[in-house]
Amino acid sequence: MLTPVAAGATTKEPTPAPTVNNPLDSNGLGGLSMETVAYGSHQRQTMDVWWTPDGQQRPGIFLVHGGWWSSGDKKYMKEITRSYAELGYTVFNLNYRLSGDAAWPAQRADALSAIALARKHADRWAFDPGNYVVVGFSAGGHIAAAVGTYGDGISGLKGVVGLSPIISPLRAYSDGDKAVDPNKRRLRTAAIKLAGGCAPKGKCSRVWASMEVAWHASRKDAPMLTIHSQDEFVPPVQSELLKQMLGQVGVPVTVFTAPGANHSSPLYRVPGVAERVQAWIAERIG
Repeated sequence: MLTPVAAGATTKEPTPAPTVNNPLDSNGLGGLSMETVAYGSHQRQTMDVWWTPDGQQRPGIFLVHGGWWSSGDKKYMKEITRSYAELGYTVFNLNYRLSGDAAWPAQRADALSAIALARKHADRWAFDPGNYVVVGFSAGGHIAAAVGTYGDGISGLKGVVGLSPIISPLRAYSDGDKAVDPNKRRLRTAAIKLAGGCAPKGKCSRVWASMEVAWHASRKDAPMLTIHSQDEFVPPVQSELLKQMLGQVGVPVTVFTAPGANHSSPLYRVPGVAERVQAWIAERIG
């Protein structure tokens, strides 16, 4: 049964809950539809789904916003969401529990739950459940990459893209210790909060190990593309360990470095970057 999402509403189990279902193309030709669905009982466990209601099964893209794991919202991803929907993909734009709501691995669990719900109701959204990618920005890139190395591969997942992804919270923790850059210090604090408020030692070492994407590499993981700016506070070296570890088990990782210091969405808007991401996605899911 499909029920509307209301402010503060909760559900017993992940259930699609549409709030909007209107054609978004003013011409009325090849129009897009969009609705918001709940995939869990927490108010943050929702996603916007954009699709073309023409009966065809289309490849899917899951978008995961950034914001230090503690802030941000899917509403800031609307322009990017629409751009992929207009390219013909079914797009799932996710919110997830923030670090102030729940410690890791709640964020990864939310992304996996959203994917599971989308695959279960694939026909509703003209979605091919066996053909999709996950794209994440900054902290969302960490969540996306963690999905990519979860278990021994996720069914149907053909690739992961990270824009300024925080591949190693441990590296961010150490880099921020005596850093001059305030963003590096802030990222250290954000990683501690994500871990539940504790440093990577003693009883907290296990959750920090769970947060390390590269440590979970296995041969059925998804290929990845990561993009960093040369001089940003989440440097390309964050992704080099991932490339090494996944490479050892035969999973390709491409690390692209752009000039400058742009981070996350501003990096995506650098000329040529969005086109590079779109081309990489098209090679994997069409």
